Amino acid sequence: MSNAKVMIVDDALFMRKNLGTILRDKGYTVVAEAASGIETMKKLHDCDPDIVFLDIILPDANGMQLLDFIRNIKPQVKVILCSAIGQEAIVKKGLESGASFFVQKPFNPEKIAEALENLGE
Repeated sequence: MSNAKVMIVDDALFMRKNLGTILRDKGYTVVAEAASGIETMKKLHDCDPDIVFLDIILPDANGMQLLDFIRNIKPQVKVILCSAIGQEAIVKKGLESGASFFVQKPFNPEKIAEALENLGE
């Protein structure tokens, strides 16, 4: 399902661009990018993604709360958590809360491929 629609949520523009390039190279369609929790909530309905790459730390939102929001509104969406902090407790809580996978930043194509394969994509 490499034609899946993906939304990238990260406050760092260079991270969104880097991940977007990796995803496009793998045949995915990036339908939206968001730099904040509010932007994510506004765009989620319009872009109707299959997959959301979600940064855990955002300037105006806690990624875990945003994960709950996404799971409640669009339970079919697969969420891949992303963060430079690999704090085990946070990652574990995210996976228990419905995230499909965790990817450590900085992004590399192999880790992104591994995450997508774990989704069955």
